[in-house]
Amino acid sequence: MAIAKNLLEILVCPVCKTPVELLQEENGLRCGACRLVYPVRDDIPVMLVDEARRE
Repeated sequence: MAIAKNLLEILVCPVCKTPVELLQEENGLRCGACRLVYPVRDDIPVMLVDEARRE
């Protein structure tokens, strides 16, 4: 089960409010502005800054 398209359309980076995009491997959501990658665990996006990694 992947992340629903309608959910991806409303998710934004909690730091800069830029829309995020799903990585090709579908294991993270990337913010193009901040260059942060938020993990996806068990098909649930973890949109916490402390959990994000810098790309």
